[in-house]
Amino acid sequence: MNDNTIDPRLKASILSEALPYIQRFFDKTIVIKYGGNAMTDPHLKACFAQDVVLLKLVGMNPVVVHGGGPQIENLLQRVGKKGEFIQGMRVTDAETMDVVEMVLGGQVNKEIVHLINQHGGKAVGLTGKDGGGFIRARKLYMRMPGKDEDLIDLGQVGEITRIDPSIISFLDSGDFIPVIAPIGVGEDGQTYNINADVVAGKVAEVLRAEKLVLLTNTPGVLDKAGNLLTGLTPSLIDQLVADGTLSGGMLPKIASALEAAKNGVRSVHIIDGRVEHALLLEILTDHGVGTMIRAE
Repeated sequence: MNDNTIDPRLKASILSEALPYIQRFFDKTIVIKYGGNAMTDPHLKACFAQDVVLLKLVGMNPVVVHGGGPQIENLLQRVGKKGEFIQGMRVTDAETMDVVEMVLGGQVNKEIVHLINQHGGKAVGLTGKDGGGFIRARKLYMRMPGKDEDLIDLGQVGEITRIDPSIISFLDSGDFIPVIAPIGVGEDGQTYNINADVVAGKVAEVLRAEKLVLLTNTPGVLDKAGNLLTGLTPSLIDQLVADGTLSGGMLPKIASALEAAKNGVRSVHIIDGRVEHALLLEILTDHGVGTMIRAE
């Protein structure tokens, strides 16, 4: 629909609906995990950038943490490597880590920064190695379900040990929008690939964010019949994992979302990044567009 065909009174009604949300979230931090189709479809990319810039202009503090799975996969294929995943985590040998760092810290991060700046924002790109290594990590070992003694070596995949929020707070205070690639650094200088959902959740916790919003390629969390679950609690999540409803890449997403909800993030949302202006619909209107996770 062309904007010119919308009744001006409807436009005014839409704008007035946003007012209480703008007031409620003024000067609050909103951490956004950016991934999926929203990162690859040109129109959705433009919608995302516009949404982030608008949130900043009305007084909120958006912080973007991005993935880049499809872009990493494309480059791996070009160099003749096949991606491997265990429980939603990418197995990362030294060669794969070079590709991950090149794609996430370079290509994807710079593109998102440029996109936001193109739409009137002031974005600054970071990896966890910047700012004196603001995302500290150590090697992650996966445990097989029910077999705690069996550890799986995923290569240069990291788990977060500490996040120093000072560089993000400094950028926020200067009206900049931080755009963070999920790469961490160990005490020995080793570089680690970290799941972007996990980084987004931990960043939200450390910043005491009002909201954590995870963009996905589904309407939200679905039950076995494909119906949207609009609200999730820890006990329901346990049931969904046990019966296989939640698996693969949704596992780290749900785990980080639940952890954030338990550790002080006011609300956590998994929303459909394929919907135009999904961020604005979730944050500035009465109509949510996904699943909300809350601690019991």
